Amino acid sequence: MRIEKVLNNNVVVALDENGAETVLMGRGLGFGRRAGDEAPAAQVEKRFTLHSDQLSDRFQQLITSIPLPHFLMSERIINHAKIALGKELSDSIYVTLPDHISAAIHRYKEGIRLPNPLLWDIRQFYKDEYQVGSKANEIVREETGVEFTEDEAGFIAMHFVNAQVGGEIRDVYDMTYLMQEVFRIVRSAYGFEPDCDSIDYYRFVTHLKFFARRIVSGQQYGDEDADLLGVVRYKYPRAFACAQKVCAYVKREKGFASGQNELLYLTIHIARVMDKNAG
Repeated sequence: MRIEKVLNNNVVVALDENGAETVLMGRGLGFGRRAGDEAPAAQVEKRFTLHSDQLSDRFQQLITSIPLPHFLMSERIINHAKIALGKELSDSIYVTLPDHISAAIHRYKEGIRLPNPLLWDIRQFYKDEYQVGSKANEIVREETGVEFTEDEAGFIAMHFVNAQVGGEIRDVYDMTYLMQEVFRIVRSAYGFEPDCDSIDYYRFVTHLKFFARRIVSGQQYGDEDADLLGVVRYKYPRAFACAQKVCAYVKREKGFASGQNELLYLTIHIARVMDKNAG
């Protein structure tokens, strides 16, 4: 491939066979070369093509501003996450995670460790992603000797949540705060904690992730089912009253009007998780 731009001694930008910008990495790949030269295939160790011009520009800026070992370590973490999560990840993870990892390593070397106020909630709502964050801590320790805390595993987990959801990382935090408040309302209404290890709890959390995503994006659930809501309201009055409180909170704080289907499914999930253990 013909080199379009030399970023540093080890990284160049070239055009692939489809005319897309591709970042090529390899020891000494850019040394002594200039735009128009051929990139020797034998020296290319890594190849990245991002499907967004904006992301590609950010990626190129990042790769020249952080140590290459930090990027390669982040790629190792991402590869592990793809297998562990078994889900598609946005290309943005190749920008956001290396940026975070490199900055965190620098912070820790200066003795700065940031507390994660959502750590408990991240462990509950995003268990798989938190496990990836813990694995990332192991990889960072193995490759750099820097000991990240559990708080940092939580921060890393949120990057992988965002890479599945899309959008901005602040949206993921907004969603998590929403889920946190929903569970506060449920706990207050029932006076006890849900069984966090039950399959019904897992299903409720999954539902809340999508509920919170709809609130953040302003999307409604879809067709209304008033007849079924009436049946569920009669069968689960306590869960229905709790779901109403959740919808009232969402309306008050986020300006989101939950439809009958939102109320219906919230009631069903709350009943499954809480009513069987209620006195």
